[in-house]
Amino acid sequence: MEELFCVCIQLLNKTWKEMRATQEDFDKVMQVVREQITRTLSSKPTSLELFKNKVNALNYSEILKLRQTERLHQEETLAPPVLELKERLKPELLDLIRQQRLNRLCQGTMFKKISNRRRQDKLWYCRLSLNHKMLHYGDVEEDTDNPPIETLQEKIPVADIKGLLTGKDCPHMKENKSKQNKEVLDLAFSLTYDVEEDSLNFIAPSRTDFCLWTDGLSVLLGREMSSESMRSELEILLSMEIKLRLLDLENVPIPDCAPVIPKPPSNYNFCYDFSQTEQ
Repeated sequence: MEELFCVCIQLLNKTWKEMRATQEDFDKVMQVVREQITRTLSSKPTSLELFKNKVNALNYSEILKLRQTERLHQEETLAPPVLELKERLKPELLDLIRQQRLNRLCQGTMFKKISNRRRQDKLWYCRLSLNHKMLHYGDVEEDTDNPPIETLQEKIPVADIKGLLTGKDCPHMKENKSKQNKEVLDLAFSLTYDVEEDSLNFIAPSRTDFCLWTDGLSVLLGREMSSESMRSELEILLSMEIKLRLLDLENVPIPDCAPVIPKPPSNYNFCYDFSQTEQ
């Protein structure tokens, strides 16, 4: 801790000289130093030496450049016309994500079976039919790769699915309380169908698969997607689409309000009447 304090004091002296500060500028210098430290810590340096190198490389001129870039980006992304464009683009991009989720369900995923004896050697595969009306599933061998839908012995009509449960609300998590560690809870989801006692229980291979499946099943049930993966993808797609739409307006200031529409002309003598046939 003492070494870290020494590095920060040296940084303060260095930044003070770079800013050519006087006593009245003390608060401004401290703001810059605080920003240098927090920005460097956000990169999660693995050693004190790495922290020292990074924080010293982030000098006052670099801070000014970063501030200017962030300010311009904020002005572009928070301008009312840009926000309005985002809202118009959202439905189209959400449809794209929904379709991707359904396609992923049609490809299918291999899941592990967890029995009461804590054996995880059995595997099963689940996939959605191409017409999105049936969920097919069945036991498979470990070396099976993307089994044909015809080989999956069991199926559930999507119309019979009543609900989607996640985490500790899943029946197989309630039955096996000893397995209720956070890692497993974050990957568990269940489908209830026919009557509440019947359920198809899943433990996803990864958090990514969990997000893909819960989003896709939510789409099938007519619900909104809510995973962190969906929100991240939506922001990325929105950012890319906005940049593409604004390419022609690069370096052109975007006004907050639309320009005023001028009054109509006093006459339209300049307009040619095509309805009159030429003599």
